[in-house]
Amino acid sequence: ECYLPTIINKVEAKDSFLANEWLTAQKLSSKPVKVTLPGPMTITDTIANDYYTSNNQLGNDLAYAINAEIKRLVEAGCKYIQVDEPLFARKPHEAIDYGILNLEKCFDGIENANVEKITHICCGYPDKLDAVDYPKAPLNSYHKIAKILDDSILDTISIEDAHRHNDLNLLEKFKKTKIILGLIKIASSVEETINEIQMRVDQALNHIDPNRLIAAPDCGLGHLPRNLAKKK
Repeated sequence: ECYLPTIINKVEAKDSFLANEWLTAQKLSSKPVKVTLPGPMTITDTIANDYYTSNNQLGNDLAYAINAEIKRLVEAGCKYIQVDEPLFARKPHEAIDYGILNLEKCFDGIENANVEKITHICCGYPDKLDAVDYPKAPLNSYHKIAKILDDSILDTISIEDAHRHNDLNLLEKFKKTKIILGLIKIASSVEETINEIQMRVDQALNHIDPNRLIAAPDCGLGHLPRNLAKKK
């Protein structure tokens, strides 16, 4: 048994809060601070719905609520905005039907702004460090959604590759989009070696231009103790 936030009326944007949080964080760093938000399709799958007749309709209204927050972030000066949609990997057909369109709506009105429009799509992780038996999204999900993502307004797409290697031919399906490739396991206490990371980068560069490849962890580092996160 669990308790979920429940939608009982039309979703609309209220007072913004992320722009102020970003400004506070940015003052503490000399480097650009990225803001990450959950995407419409992923939110839809993690709440209860007692109002909308379809997930597409709910996703549409969530997208415009998120869009209002993103516009305020842009006005505040944020240059890197990421909308996470891990559910795309678990439900690629729904992503193609309406999920990617609703994701694009999150960025309506800022197409010409000097802002990096990013999405992150991971395939699932355990609830504790070093667990090995846990469900993952289907291995071919990235291949199914690659072209439509590449044709979207997104600038950059973040995918995992460390916990489970992809067929790197996948990268050839992205003709213009930059790819953030996960090269660090975020749910393993084993430290990757520089040689291991470099080898995978070299393999990836056989399939994508170097100026469109960005190395990163698979996902967030919340599972890791701070000292291990810093080492990784």
